[in-house]
Amino acid sequence: MSIAEKIKVLIVDDQVTSRLLLSDALTQLGFKQITAAGDGVQGMKIMSEQPHHLVISDFNMPNMDGLGLLQAVRTNPATKKAAFIILTAQGDRALVQKAAQLGANNVLAKPFTIEKMKAAIEAVFGALK
Repeated sequence: MSIAEKIKVLIVDDQVTSRLLLSDALTQLGFKQITAAGDGVQGMKIMSEQPHHLVISDFNMPNMDGLGLLQAVRTNPATKKAAFIILTAQGDRALVQKAAQLGANNVLAKPFTIEKMKAAIEAVFGALK
C-alpha cells in the first residue's frame, strides 16, 4: 500500500468544479480516501468528527475562509497535527505569510498542475510511492 493510499484527505472549496478537479488530481496521484466540504464551517465539522491527515483548502470561501479553517484546525487538539495546504488564486504575499504564521504546511496556487500538487504534498509527507 502506498503512502497516498493511507492518507485521508479533506478538500475544502466552495466551488464544485474546483472540488472535482482536486479530487480527480488526488485520485490520479493514488489517493483513495478523499472527502469534500463546501466551506470552512463544514470542513471543521468533518475534521472534528473524523480527523483527516491532510486538508487542502481554498482561501476565499463564504462562512469561514481558508485562514479561519486553518486557525480552527490548529487550535483543536484532535486536528492540530493535520497537514494543511492553502489553495489560492491570489499571488498575495501577505496571505502566504499569514498562512505560514497560522501553521500552513504549504501553499498551492491555482491554476495548478498535478505535478505541482504532487510536489506540494510531497514537501509535507515525502515521496508518495
